[in-house]
Amino acid sequence: MPRFSIIIPCRNAAATLPATLESLAAQTLPDWEALLVDDASTDATAALIAAAAAADPRIRAVTAPRRGPSAARNHAALAEAKGEILAFCDSDDLWAAEKLARFDAAFADPAVSAVYARVAFFRADPDRPSTASEIAEVPLTILDLLGENPVCTMSNLAIRRAAFEATRGFDEELVQNEDLEWLVRLVGGGAVVIGIDAVLTFYRTSVSGLSADLPAMQAGRAAAVESAARYGETPDPRHEAVFLRYLSRRALRLDQRGGSALRLALAGIAASPGGFFAPPRRGALTAGGALLAPLLPGSLRRILFA
Repeated sequence: MPRFSIIIPCRNAAATLPATLESLAAQTLPDWEALLVDDASTDATAALIAAAAAADPRIRAVTAPRRGPSAARNHAALAEAKGEILAFCDSDDLWAAEKLARFDAAFADPAVSAVYARVAFFRADPDRPSTASEIAEVPLTILDLLGENPVCTMSNLAIRRAAFEATRGFDEELVQNEDLEWLVRLVGGGAVVIGIDAVLTFYRTSVSGLSADLPAMQAGRAAAVESAARYGETPDPRHEAVFLRYLSRRALRLDQRGGSALRLALAGIAASPGGFFAPPRRGALTAGGALLAPLLPGSLRRILFA
């Protein structure tokens, strides 16, 4: 039985999957299996998965219902994984070589249910990230998640298999923020989730894909808030302001027209000026960008906000 089962949903990932697999092969802790789930790709992803599985016995091609990444993760985790710990990774993200070793050390504490670390965000070169996330100083709370979720991405989380099974997996009806809604249920159910203060995951940013669908993100957030209410937790205006600031920044990166970034920023400031401008630099840059964007030529907007 491997220590870790790494679950990688893949859809049209031919351009990025090789680098992701290289980062797995470079792990200093080699006791893992990787489950690669092709979700109806139309490029060379299936061939790449087959070649990787033939080259490394730790890699397995998994067939799952073609209903999106949540269904792929659920099937691999609940029906296929053999490891004691489930680690998730998207097919365009990268891991630091010591990631599994650092996570393994954290799981030496039997009270720990799940572990995450810091995430560096990059466009082309992981050695030149644009920014990095922070971790919560205490075990993760529901309100941490409903503010500026420090886990950021499923590529950044590993969980004991029994703890995942207790949640019954991701809500497959959600197409965005399904990880947030699942995390709320995980923490609400009593799981202890701790952070490692080191950058161990590298997230490839893009202006396309599911994260470009802002209405779906809002719907997923609403589902997470509804789940939080079942555990007696309600986000205050500061948490709402932080989320609206995030959506405003997404709208700027997506170069959405019609002033959507400005509307979102103003809604965030109205909800809680203190929340929106904490930290001050991030709030000020977001508000300033949202104000300037409608006045700038499209080419300059894309250069500044991409």
